[in-house]
Amino acid sequence: MKYLYVVFLLIGLVSCKNKTADASVSTETVAVKQNQSALIEAFKYNPKDDLIISVHRGGKGLKNYPENCLETLQYINDSIPAIYEIDIAQTRDNVLVLMHDNTLERTTTGTDKLNKYTYQELQAFNLVDDFGNETTFKIPTLKEVLLWAKQNKVVLTLDKKKSVSFDAIIALVKQLEAEDVSIIITYDLQQAIEAYQLAPELLLSVSARNQKELDWLLHSKIPTQNMLAFTGTKLSPNQFYKTVQSHGIKTILGTLGNLDNQAKAKGDVPYTIWRNKGIDIFATDRPFEVAKALTIKK
Repeated sequence: MKYLYVVFLLIGLVSCKNKTADASVSTETVAVKQNQSALIEAFKYNPKDDLIISVHRGGKGLKNYPENCLETLQYINDSIPAIYEIDIAQTRDNVLVLMHDNTLERTTTGTDKLNKYTYQELQAFNLVDDFGNETTFKIPTLKEVLLWAKQNKVVLTLDKKKSVSFDAIIALVKQLEAEDVSIIITYDLQQAIEAYQLAPELLLSVSARNQKELDWLLHSKIPTQNMLAFTGTKLSPNQFYKTVQSHGIKTILGTLGNLDNQAKAKGDVPYTIWRNKGIDIFATDRPFEVAKALTIKK
C-alpha cells in the first residue's frame, strides 16, 4: 500500500523541524509549528491517497493473538500496512498500559479491576485471545508500545479509558518524542478542545458523525489540519463525506461490529463499495479481510 509508505517518508522529512520562522508570527505559534507532528501533513485529505486500515484494539478475533498486545501488533504489521487503535488504562501505581476493559477477566488470566493492581503485580497474569486461549504474552505498557511504533514507523491512535487523563498520555508521548506516530482519539467537542489545548502540535481523531457535530468542530478554535473525522459506525450519505473532505479532513468509517458482519456475510464485497464512496480510513476488526478485498499489500 503505497500511501502508508509516503506517510512514513513524510514523517522522516517533517520531523527535521524547520529552524526559521516569520518574525511576525508569535513565539507560541512558532513553537507549535516547529514541534508539529509529521502526521498533520501526512494525513491531509488527498483524493488520490489509498485507503488506510485502522486495526481496532490492535487486533481482534485472532487465534493466539490477544487484543491490545504488542506481539499482535507485530504479527499484523509483518503482513499488511495499517495503523493501530489501542486502548489505554492506568494501574494502581499510575503506569499506562494497554487494556480495553476495566476488569481483567475477559482478556487475561487475572480477576478484578485492573486499577487495583500495580504494574508489577499484573505481570503474574497472561493475556488471553478472543477464543479463551491463554498465551504467554503480558499486558504491555504504553511506553514500550510507543517505542516499538517509533522504531518501526507505525502510527498509533490512542484511545484513553475513563481512568486516564489526556494529560498523562500526552506527557508520555512528548517525553518519548513520539508525536510523529501518535494520534489522540477524542469523542466529543469538549474532549477535542481539551486535547488540542494540551497538545496543539498533535493530530486528533474527532467525532463528526453528522453535520451538526462537524459544524461544532469547524467553529471551534481547533484548526482543521489537526483533525481526522470519525464519522461513526453507520454509513452516512456520500455528500457528507465530501463535505468533510472539502475542509481537508480525512474521514474514518467504523466498520467494526455491524458493518464488518455485513461484509463477512456478503463475501467482503461491501468493502469495495464503501471504499468507492470516498472514505479514507476503515476502522475494522477484520484487517486481513479488508486488505485482501481491496488488494492492499505491503
